[in-house]
Amino acid sequence: MTAISARQRPAPAGPAAASLAFAWRSLLKIRHVPEQLGDVIGIPVLFTLLFTYLFGGALAGSTHGYLQFLLPGTLTLAVVFVTVYSGVTLNADLATGAFDRFRSLPVWRPAPILGALIGDLGRYLLAGGLVIGLGLAMGYRPAGGAAGVIAATALVLLFASALSWAWITLGLVLRSPSAVMSIGFVILFPVTFMSNIFVDPATMPGWLRGVSDVNPVSHLVTATRTLMAGTATAPPVLWAVASAGVLTAVFAPLAVLLYQRK
Repeated sequence: MTAISARQRPAPAGPAAASLAFAWRSLLKIRHVPEQLGDVIGIPVLFTLLFTYLFGGALAGSTHGYLQFLLPGTLTLAVVFVTVYSGVTLNADLATGAFDRFRSLPVWRPAPILGALIGDLGRYLLAGGLVIGLGLAMGYRPAGGAAGVIAATALVLLFASALSWAWITLGLVLRSPSAVMSIGFVILFPVTFMSNIFVDPATMPGWLRGVSDVNPVSHLVTATRTLMAGTATAPPVLWAVASAGVLTAVFAPLAVLLYQRK
């Protein structure tokens, strides 16, 4: 018996196959440690229920009326908040040495990062689906129908995927997962709350209204609201897509460069 097989070695996996393999790894991690879904489930439920029933009567006169305004915003908020975990999980893999082993494999170098990002889409879909399902149970009725809801969800997922590159970059720079999470939420809280998620910017002071008007999250929420209401126009949708494009163009090359030099 020969010590080395005489059969030809299989060809290395291509970029797509390698990325999908790492995406599957990301999903398997959730299967083996389901506690990772605690925030993915808790954030959508908490913000949708809490803000509807706590502030709905005061801000809109009724919880039902406020829900029609709020739900597209909490859809955006929930998914955007979950994106922080892209950087957290990447940093944890770096800390445990998993990415050192990945770099020794004969695969496309960015595949581990891109695969993790593809796998995180499952988290985003779950968070968005919980918001929509809970909203429908509470009485939200999108005038845009199923097509409007699907289009709005797709736009939010596009923006979330682009924003994930920023947290991946942060995960490659900072030294611990807790630091990535802390800094991520310190950035996200003012960005999301100084937007049109919870209130009409017309009720804000002039300086804060100006901040809200240029906030990419505000453009995304406006696009989401109009798509779900069946009144979508091109400008807010294009602004949201352009914001996603800028985030990807800035942070994706930077993340890959940092990963290769790590």
